[in-house]
Amino acid sequence: MPEPLSETGANTRPLVLGSSSRYRRELLERLHLPFTVASPDTDEAPLPGEAPRALALRLALAKAHAVAAQHPGAVVIGSDQVADLGGEPLGKPGDHARATRQLQRMSGQTVIFQTAVAVVCRATGFEQVDIAPVEVRFRTLDGATIERYLRAEQPYDCAGSAKSEGLGIALLDAIVSDDPTALVGLPLIRTCRMLRAAGLVLP
Repeated sequence: MPEPLSETGANTRPLVLGSSSRYRRELLERLHLPFTVASPDTDEAPLPGEAPRALALRLALAKAHAVAAQHPGAVVIGSDQVADLGGEPLGKPGDHARATRQLQRMSGQTVIFQTAVAVVCRATGFEQVDIAPVEVRFRTLDGATIERYLRAEQPYDCAGSAKSEGLGIALLDAIVSDDPTALVGLPLIRTCRMLRAAGLVLP
């Protein structure tokens, strides 16, 4: 049962996005819900032998719990994305050289972007986590194309080194997903479902 609204029609529990990502913040703003942002202090290194899907799920939940510990009365969203190339996790490149190597490896390949989201509320004991895998088929990319793209967009803070919402779309042959914002970093269909289950009323 959703919790009652206040007299002003607002949700009674605050909403916190447990992420430092501006992409996730911009996506969550689409829902027209007031929220604050808190950066989780979470080690994102994979465990030995950990599969990309399991890594994304674990980190999304860990981020939500880390922030919920500081905001126990809030509904907290945690999310994580891992690029999955044949079972190997690829993280954010961080610089030009690593981004070049990632795109060289993904050229002509199908990469699964495992985008996980978790919603936690300590006060009510609510916890849900889900994942939205996105199949991305990359074109065959030559060195000049990779260099032009990276110089133009500098996607060094994006898992997989390509921004599908920007110029990176030109590197792709196809995107297959049932949650269209998942590739950008936050699967909003699943997020909305969990927020409702946590008791929030969406506009």
